[in-house]
Amino acid sequence: MSVQAPSAVVLVRPRTFMPNPATAVDNAFQMPAHAADRQSLAAAARDEVTGLAEALASAGVTVHLFEDYDETRPDSVFPNNWLSTHAGGHIGIFPMYAPNRRHERRSDILDFLKTHYRVQDVIDYSGLEMDRVFLEGTGAMVLDHGGRVAYAARSRRADPVALERFCTNFGYEPMLFDAIDADGTAVYHTNVMMSVATDFAMVGLDLIPSAERRREVMQRLSGGGRTVIELNAHQIRNFAGNAIELQGTEGRVLALSRRALGTLTAEQKAIIERSCTLLPVDVPTIELAGGSVRCMIAGIHLDRRPVPAGVGG
Repeated sequence: MSVQAPSAVVLVRPRTFMPNPATAVDNAFQMPAHAADRQSLAAAARDEVTGLAEALASAGVTVHLFEDYDETRPDSVFPNNWLSTHAGGHIGIFPMYAPNRRHERRSDILDFLKTHYRVQDVIDYSGLEMDRVFLEGTGAMVLDHGGRVAYAARSRRADPVALERFCTNFGYEPMLFDAIDADGTAVYHTNVMMSVATDFAMVGLDLIPSAERRREVMQRLSGGGRTVIELNAHQIRNFAGNAIELQGTEGRVLALSRRALGTLTAEQKAIIERSCTLLPVDVPTIELAGGSVRCMIAGIHLDRRPVPAGVGG
């Protein structure tokens, strides 16, 4: 078992789905969609979440699938932005940049986790929204749970003040850097350009303009013998960096979109397959909103509560 790869996840099947106009200003991965398509988009997004849940369950990953019945939450399919869980029984709740995303935070999901997993404390940073300080969970941060490093591309969604507070509370070393695309736009979420697994990491190093910072990130990622797979701009644009390693019953898997997989080279896939089984899933509708498979998954790094004798579950 790897501390990096959780064996259980939270998914949210949305009631509604639409590329969010409130996030389009800084999300260069987001694509426009016509309002008239709202119902068909929502239906397709629900089907894609169902498909992801089934694929993960087939690999032996425990899936906790929650329904969203609120029609005012266009991005509820991305729970990893407001929720993170950590070994030792710790949960983080995060401040969100877009006002219409802030009510994605759900007490019923927290209550479920407290009931079924050992939760020691919940640290809620959402009050920072009043000061316009934001840190959108494991979208804004890519966490190396073993090396205790929190990688974060500086953006309006990853404020250095909030990052420092999180790292102090949860015991990570912050590694903040600037990352920009070919048009000079800041990368809105770190997890679209970087994924850290147990034995490898995938990263778009060319998006980091500082040569010195690129070297530092490369050195930290390769610590402990981890292989670093460098992704080019085309691969990043097609969500190859937006992947997550999970623990299945037959070993670790790397969940990513089929679109992302199609951009990986044979050499890159061979490196991944030394330690993981590739698990591609089609999520083209959800990718219109500027996120992919990793964004859809909130990993559970908590210890399961024992089931009382005579009780199923």
